[in-house]
Amino acid sequence: MATTPAPPKAPPKPTWDPRKPQQLPLPWLRPTIRIRLTLLYGGMFLIAGILLLSIIYLLAAQAIREGSNQSFQIEGTVTRITSDTCPVLDSATTDNQRNAALKACSDALRQHALDSLLSRSLLTLLGLAVIAFAFGYAMAGRVLTPLGRITRTARAVAGSDLSRRIELDGPDDELKELADTLDEMLERLQRAFTAQQRFVGNASHELRTPLAINRTLLEVHLSDPAAPPELQQLGKTLLATNERSEQLVEGLLLLARSDNQIVERKPVDLAEVASQAVDQTHAEAEAKGVEFRGQRDPVVVQGNGVLLERIALNLVQNAVRYNVPEDGWVEVNTVVQHGQAVLVVSNTGPVVPAYEVDNLFEPFRRLRTERTGSDKGVGLGLSIARSVARAHGGHISATPREGGGLVMRVALPI
Repeated sequence: MATTPAPPKAPPKPTWDPRKPQQLPLPWLRPTIRIRLTLLYGGMFLIAGILLLSIIYLLAAQAIREGSNQSFQIEGTVTRITSDTCPVLDSATTDNQRNAALKACSDALRQHALDSLLSRSLLTLLGLAVIAFAFGYAMAGRVLTPLGRITRTARAVAGSDLSRRIELDGPDDELKELADTLDEMLERLQRAFTAQQRFVGNASHELRTPLAINRTLLEVHLSDPAAPPELQQLGKTLLATNERSEQLVEGLLLLARSDNQIVERKPVDLAEVASQAVDQTHAEAEAKGVEFRGQRDPVVVQGNGVLLERIALNLVQNAVRYNVPEDGWVEVNTVVQHGQAVLVVSNTGPVVPAYEVDNLFEPFRRLRTERTGSDKGVGLGLSIARSVARAHGGHISATPREGGGLVMRVALPI
């Protein structure tokens, strides 16, 4: 007797409301990022100011000592003043010349001291700026380390690894609060995706089994030669309806599975995938009088071969089925453009207005019809192709072709 899987447990209620900030008895004592940055930058400014004042004081003292560096010599009754900065003092003979030379020498010494102080101050400021930027860069990296950890975890989760958690340690500040909130959100997402995968697996079994049984019973009845013609016709109709239901179920399950990123990737030749799709559709194309064209260059991508084959098959089948009654063609090309593997499927067909192209990618939508407007498919081909392309990190686009038909372009990273 089959056991019903246990429903997923409800996530625990948070101990605090994320929409409201936590109220602490002394909020100013909490080591928040704002307080830590304030103390860091204020301390750096204080230390830099102390260093700058000390260096300016030392440079000014040295400049004063150099400015007063004059040699006085008394030779008999003559006072002789010598200076390397002002050699003009040596040639002064009269009192007026000495006074003028002494004034000029004092001005020159003062200017020399100021120039020396300015040049050394600029060099010191440049050195302090380099040290301050290096120290600030190191401190900013240390402060932003938790953000880098959060980013790496979020990037891993984007690759469908929902088991990753941030688990940030450190002071109870805004970053830790953010990390804890994200961990709780990831826990809920993991439960939701697990429940979805369990549902897809159960639905796959529960929906496929009765359809397979119905198909088998119909085929057995149709193989009876004694069955009346009316029953044979009814059986064929029911078998076609059952086949359509099977296609719909397969399409829905594939669409649900392909909405996530592909974790296990293998090298797949896009040209080989396109060629297989052409071979599988060749008989249907011959029956409709559609000719295949195109050149398929080898292009290897990393992905799931079955899902990539589904993209090519859906596009080629749509190109054959939605074609002109006579002299139609389908062109299938694989090339490398701008560092991407590109699959291009073009076809002749009815004129498609540009404003209706986006609707074609919606489930159960067809050109000018919805759901049951056509017997050519179940309306999931392009939706599945778009989901599979997104799961591989690529994208698909459609462009109306001049004269009728569409140009479908699938770009995948190499």
